[in-house]
Amino acid sequence: MEKRELLYDGKAKQIFATDDPKYVIMNYKDDASAYYGVKKSSIKDKGMMNCHISEIIFNYLQKCGIKTHLVKCIDDNNMLCRRVKAIPLEFIVRNLIAGSLARRLDIQEGTMPQSPIYEICLKSDLLRDPMINRFHVKALGYATDETLDAILKMLKQVNEALQKLFRQVDIDVVDFKLEFGFDNDGELILIDEISPDTARFWDSNSKEILDSDRFRRDLGQVEEAYHEVLDRLQKLTSNLD
Repeated sequence: MEKRELLYDGKAKQIFATDDPKYVIMNYKDDASAYYGVKKSSIKDKGMMNCHISEIIFNYLQKCGIKTHLVKCIDDNNMLCRRVKAIPLEFIVRNLIAGSLARRLDIQEGTMPQSPIYEICLKSDLLRDPMINRFHVKALGYATDETLDAILKMLKQVNEALQKLFRQVDIDVVDFKLEFGFDNDGELILIDEISPDTARFWDSNSKEILDSDRFRRDLGQVEEAYHEVLDRLQKLTSNLD
């Protein structure tokens, strides 16, 4: 499939049109950023690692009956995806208290809530992804109640599937961010990526951080942490095959 004009150039990914209007090519970059672009750097092989981590996770989710935009990986950094009309919202699932939620509520990181916490943010770097609720979403026309109910159902399904997958590689899924969109047939599907850029992963035994918090917090060994997540998932999937 032929790669054509650049449609979107984000902090960590680019999206290109193709010669088929139903599909796009998503390019994963090595660029790293934090605090809404205030802190920037480049991490060796990050694009490749996130591309393959997302590929493994999306393939697993599709086997679980959760539809995603993934078609296939073209190479180490490029993924062929279904073209979608994205919903301008980010949905966060929190299984443990960490990051901004810990600071906002003055709760110790690692605390387990009585049930998973679901949050909605408007996707806007300019506004620093402000948190909103479903009343804002409906009143401002970002999504209907029907769509929000369908997304909430998918959030629960994805969370259950991710925890089952990552338990097998001794990693805790602390929290993660998801995005959704409608494909050319009007079907709601999971889009974007699931990687150490968009999720918090902790080693189940040592509680070592294996995600982009290593970059945000200047903990070092960022590349090694991403490699660890990819290596564990690749070993698991090769054994399953």
